[in-house]
Amino acid sequence: MEKFKFFNKFKDAVIITNQQKEVVFVNNSFKRIFYDYTDFSRFSHKLNFDFIPFEVENALDFLPINQLFTIHENLSALVSYQQSSGNLLYFDLSSYRKNKYIIMIFSDVTAQINLEKVLNDKTNLEEKYNDVIKEVEKLRMTARTNQTQAVKMTLINKISNIIRESIDSKKILNSALKELATVFGAFRAYYASNITEGFKIEHAFGKEKKDFIGKLVTFDSKVFNDLSNKKTISAMVLREFNEAELFDTPLMRVILPIYHLSNLLGVIVLLSYQKRDMTDEIDILESVSAQIGNAVAQAKLYEDNLKTVEELQKTLKELKDTQLQLINAEKMASLGQLVAGIAHEINTPFASIKSNNAIMTKLIAKIENIDLKEMFSEINSVDNEAVQRVLNLVTSLKKFVRLDEAELQEADINKEIDLTLALIHHETKNKAQIIKHYSQLPMIKCYPNKLNQVFMNILVNACHAIKTKGKIEITTKVEQNNLVVSIKDNGEGIKKEYLDKIFNEGFTTKSSGLGTGLGLAISQKIIDSHHGKIHVQSEFGHGTEFEIIIPIS
Repeated sequence: MEKFKFFNKFKDAVIITNQQKEVVFVNNSFKRIFYDYTDFSRFSHKLNFDFIPFEVENALDFLPINQLFTIHENLSALVSYQQSSGNLLYFDLSSYRKNKYIIMIFSDVTAQINLEKVLNDKTNLEEKYNDVIKEVEKLRMTARTNQTQAVKMTLINKISNIIRESIDSKKILNSALKELATVFGAFRAYYASNITEGFKIEHAFGKEKKDFIGKLVTFDSKVFNDLSNKKTISAMVLREFNEAELFDTPLMRVILPIYHLSNLLGVIVLLSYQKRDMTDEIDILESVSAQIGNAVAQAKLYEDNLKTVEELQKTLKELKDTQLQLINAEKMASLGQLVAGIAHEINTPFASIKSNNAIMTKLIAKIENIDLKEMFSEINSVDNEAVQRVLNLVTSLKKFVRLDEAELQEADINKEIDLTLALIHHETKNKAQIIKHYSQLPMIKCYPNKLNQVFMNILVNACHAIKTKGKIEITTKVEQNNLVVSIKDNGEGIKKEYLDKIFNEGFTTKSSGLGTGLGLAISQKIIDSHHGKIHVQSEFGHGTEFEIIIPIS
């Protein structure tokens, strides 16, 4: 109709119908937008309102467009239109009643609706994205927690294994420092024990660790207060400890207090170039601290007990040595008293014999019978020689015991060996040929009577080892400022399994009643008192050699 042509100027689509639902006008925009429009009935089927009537008698009344004819008022609503392609277009529908006509204006809001949908979808996606980020963060936190727990369990297991495998505090601490340095990326780690003046570094790991052992370190009052409260301290610092030089750049320092019950045993210090948040790892360090504290305390207790046992063993050894010395001293005292008594008993009759020999010598000189004079002279000479031998033997015995010679004296060892040989002449005369290889020796400061005991014990044993006839070689010399005496025999020798036992007190290879097992044990103590050494080499069936080495000065 001509009167409705001005609607062609509208950008919005316009359709006008009468009460009988007959289309009387559509503008150009309507035709452009709804290009597949053929009749109003089909058009109305493609429209959809945003509301639905609840009470209708005719099924056709469900069609939203029909509501415009049943409602006798102007109407505004959002409607959608489905194109043949399936796309939906959205319009703000405004319906006006004008006399017998119904004017419907469709304002295209598809772009706006789609934008709102996009924005809504974006909002939903952002919410989902944020939810996903939160879940990812939770997963990261879980992974970090799991990783921390894994590190914790691994570290604790390693340190637990170290503690189970060893009771040595040094090994425990050194291994723990290595593990902690590896896990936390520390280039230096050390344990410092708590002492009155501060802390003393006892064990270290990393570069220049030897330079830190034994060093005394202190920390400021805040650090000390935190340590007193059993707190693990982590911070970026420019100075490792109060006495240290400044770093060029701040470094990460972790101080882990090591407690046993309420006693601060010491601290473990870790130093790293990497800055890191230790919040999640503090509990790891605290668990490790507790383990190390208990292990160190137990190891120290064990070491103290071990030290006590060693001291007791040392004391027992000293008591045994003292007992051995007392036995030897008593033996020598008894021998001295015996020798003194024998010498006294011998001197009296021998003085008479010696006097008589002197008188006999004068009388023989007055005998005129040549044959008788020669016979008495020969008898008197034999008697004089016998008297002199007995007197020499008594003198040797008195020199051998020397009970009054408790101080160091200068002695000629060659002469002392000859003195000993004279005393045991009855042992050697029918058994062994004595071969001497004496060197020119300086006078040696020693206890001569004690060394004579050593020579006698070895020489008598050599004689006993020779079953029929053999030889004993005695060599003396000076080597590298040491006196060396070698006594070698070609007797039976010593079995290999006995060589490590022959200096043990009470051990003897002789038959019952022939040896006490004290001779060589006493000999070793005597050589020890001279700061010397005594060695033995023997091959069973081929003889034995004893070598005595005594420092000259």
